[in-house]
Amino acid sequence: MKGVEIKPNCVTIASVLCWESIMGYGKQGDTKRGRKIGACVSKIGGAWRHGGSDVSPSSKHHRAGSHLRVSTTSTTSYDDEVSITFSGKLSSFSGNLGNVHGSSNRMKGLFKHKPRPPGEIVRQTRDLIALSETDYEETNPKQSKRLGIWPEISRNIRDLKSILYGNSEAEPVAEACLSLTQEFFREDTLRPLIKSLPKLDLEARKDATQIVANLQKQQVGSRLVASEYLESNLDVIDTLVEGIGRDPQMALHYTGMLKECVRHQVVAKYILESKNLERFFDYVQVPYFDVATDASKIFRELLTRHKSTVSEYLSKNYEWFFAEYNTRLLEKGSYFTKRQASKLLGDVLMDRSNSGVMVRYVSSLDHLRIMMNLLREPTKNIQLEAFHIFKLFVANERKPEDIVAILVANRNKILRLFADLKPEKEDEGFEADKLLVVGEIASLSLKLTE
Repeated sequence: MKGVEIKPNCVTIASVLCWESIMGYGKQGDTKRGRKIGACVSKIGGAWRHGGSDVSPSSKHHRAGSHLRVSTTSTTSYDDEVSITFSGKLSSFSGNLGNVHGSSNRMKGLFKHKPRPPGEIVRQTRDLIALSETDYEETNPKQSKRLGIWPEISRNIRDLKSILYGNSEAEPVAEACLSLTQEFFREDTLRPLIKSLPKLDLEARKDATQIVANLQKQQVGSRLVASEYLESNLDVIDTLVEGIGRDPQMALHYTGMLKECVRHQVVAKYILESKNLERFFDYVQVPYFDVATDASKIFRELLTRHKSTVSEYLSKNYEWFFAEYNTRLLEKGSYFTKRQASKLLGDVLMDRSNSGVMVRYVSSLDHLRIMMNLLREPTKNIQLEAFHIFKLFVANERKPEDIVAILVANRNKILRLFADLKPEKEDEGFEADKLLVVGEIASLSLKLTE
């Protein structure tokens, strides 16, 4: 065979040559192997197609109106010259090519991946993470990368996120979310996913964080299965809380998950009653602003969302909690810390469910001194937050004598301070409260002079 030539003056889309057909073509007496050369021809603009055409082994063959050309110089040996444009079974692969421009949308559908069932993706992810934790992976990390374990885990995590959140083409489907949630908590997938977080790339970490956060809201019937799971696996919460302080680069992922987990009462109660709460007195003051902000949000959620739990906790742990809170946050904290802590304290004390705690707090002379020092802070925002707590001391109908004495002794300073204290935007409620506080302090002075 001298060669196979593709004519330069023909439009070639693809050539799929059957070797046996070519080698058999031209053999004398062999009519079976060399007779049929399948062709699929598409002429741009004309939509002429041929599929599986029979071409007789003549010395010259030209098909009118098409670009199929087969020519040989001899039929007596393998050293024939065969010139073809299209051959093979391309039509069976591509379906109906037709007009190239008109069929582009149909061609796209040929290569579209069939969606995998959500449960299958969860199971595969769980199995791959388990495989990555084997001794083989630990001793052969490079081989593990070559096997593509972590890229495959990342791809699965991305797919799981798309199921829960939807994408640019489709909204999340309730049935798919339900299937994913059931399989996720049917066997322990949450713990290994969190444990694998440091080994994932940044985008996969973000996706995993969003998955864990979203699953806290998913219901199976009327049950929050995430809450039930965490109640039996509270060590997962320990991992998240401890992780915030372990690595600043990972901290935001852990806080992102934990912000949703503490919405479950069982989780909030566990953190409040464990050593984990003490960690947040440090976390809200870390030098990384985003981490400190997230930690402050979690701290606030712990002390405000589940009112009965918070009230019970503060009543039982009043001395320890407020000693830590006052010393570490209100007295020694930074501007950001003092502002956030004073605002949170005001919200906690003014909540009706904490009325007993509030009365106890505003009856303390030490607590009053802390508030009066905050009123002297150079920043107005802290002054305003301190005022909302200070007014509780003044409004207390059963003020202890030492509280009254301090208020009277500092009456002139307090009144001068309040004369200039006002929020940036006009607030009628604030002005009304300030008027009552000033009037009450003035009346205390009058009562003492009678």
